[in-house]
Amino acid sequence: MATATRARGSSLRRALAAARPAPSQQLRSIHEGPDTIDELLDRHLSKKSPTSSSSLLDDDALEAQARRRLTSSRREALGLYRDILRASRLFEWPDERGVPWRESLRANARREFEEARGERDPEVVARLLIGGRDAVDQALERVAEASRRMVQAEEAKRRGGA
Repeated sequence: MATATRARGSSLRRALAAARPAPSQQLRSIHEGPDTIDELLDRHLSKKSPTSSSSLLDDDALEAQARRRLTSSRREALGLYRDILRASRLFEWPDERGVPWRESLRANARREFEEARGERDPEVVARLLIGGRDAVDQALERVAEASRRMVQAEEAKRRGGA
């Protein structure tokens, strides 16, 4: 039994020794001495081969990148839509037809988002998102300013009337 174990152990050692590259073929770490820039680049950058499989991989990588970009834009668009819905809660007063502004703003936001739903050009999508974000920020600033003026007017009435 002991000789069988030794035989297995020695065959395992031989297999491991055969799997190791020769000392001249071993990869050097970056800390083992001076390298030229070319050696570093050759060692650490993958090289592209002109095979058809690499072009398929490139196409797949480009498609995945575009999908991530669209997913990111989709997430930003949904966030903007939610922010519009949250901001519309602040618009309680009715318009000239008697419909609360909140409902009009929500309907317009829904319509604009539906119109832009099929847009695939990343620059156009980014421009739409930035414009929408700016519009929401400006509307919130105006509401906040009007609210501040109303509070100040109420305080002035209390001071003057008291």
